[in-house]
Amino acid sequence: MKWLRIGAALTGIAACSFMLVHVMPHAREAGAVLAAQDDPAALSELKLDVLLRQNDHLLQDNIEAALAGGDADLASSFVALARERDITLPDDLVSRVNDAVKEENSTTHFAKRFATGLITGNADDVASLSGTMAGDLFVIGDIRDVVREGKHLATGEDTDRVVLGLAAAGIAVTAVTYMSAGGASPVRAGLTLVKDARKVGRLGEGLAAWAGRSAREVVDTPMLQNAVATGSVLRPGETAGAIKAAFRAEKAGALVRLGKDVTRVAEKTGTRGAMDTLRIAEGPKDVARAARLAEAQGGKTRAILKLLGRSALLLATGAFDLAIWLFGAALTLFGLLSSIKATAERVTQAWCDRRRRRHQAEIAARAAMAGAALKA
Repeated sequence: MKWLRIGAALTGIAACSFMLVHVMPHAREAGAVLAAQDDPAALSELKLDVLLRQNDHLLQDNIEAALAGGDADLASSFVALARERDITLPDDLVSRVNDAVKEENSTTHFAKRFATGLITGNADDVASLSGTMAGDLFVIGDIRDVVREGKHLATGEDTDRVVLGLAAAGIAVTAVTYMSAGGASPVRAGLTLVKDARKVGRLGEGLAAWAGRSAREVVDTPMLQNAVATGSVLRPGETAGAIKAAFRAEKAGALVRLGKDVTRVAEKTGTRGAMDTLRIAEGPKDVARAARLAEAQGGKTRAILKLLGRSALLLATGAFDLAIWLFGAALTLFGLLSSIKATAERVTQAWCDRRRRRHQAEIAARAAMAGAALKA
């Protein structure tokens, strides 16, 4: 019976050891992810480790896809990520990326995209953003957007309140930019990017909903309607003043912070990196996290966002699911230690019982010999 109990304890050691070997890697990874959940840079590194282990050609395939899609900047970001990870890429592929980047940054291409941004107010790269910024810094672009959306509002047509609010905020911030000799330019650039992302359908649904609520708070609708009724792009100074009066600057703190964070992303990743961020962000906190990620990862940020999406910024898997792995590992470890303890106790008990029986047998033998001697 005692050997059966020892065997059961040994079986427990074997079973718990087997389970621990399989659970511990997941638990270690879960623990690292939970520890890094407030650090987007560290969190993205951990998730990239897992992703790249699963597919050796992941970066190369994404570079090919980026080149095929005409996005040389994204392809360059993947090359930077591969270089940082010591992943070897084919020389011809790297050469193609370099050639595409040179073409994208050429004077002809830049001038064409600048004009597009200035005229249409839409931006998807550095050149077109420069054109859009030029228009917005002279308030022409913002006035155009406010007049258009304001007239829609006045006539009861579908109104994009996000563009309306951002354009009104842009007019107010532009005035501050002039008075502060460019000190508010980062906010101005960020608001322009958010507005452009909305206009081209690249503003995340959650962030768009938040921006819409914020826009309603910062714009005095009746006053804006009056301003729009008499406003014109041909009278920018007069129109801007009237629109600015309808803007409640005291309630624009959240929009201003968003503009600053978007600019922080753009400074490290470029315009398209900022657009990628706005597309996946569900709120201003996501943009703030993306700014921290961009400051840590620089040019690799676009590649990271492409591979991981919003999970690069925060835990996509619930903390509870990760905690289950830690709890499972702790429980398995407890079972292993308990089995070792039980085995040690039972083996010790069996050894003590054997010594006791041997000792009793020796005493009985000596007693029998003594009794035989007395009889003799």
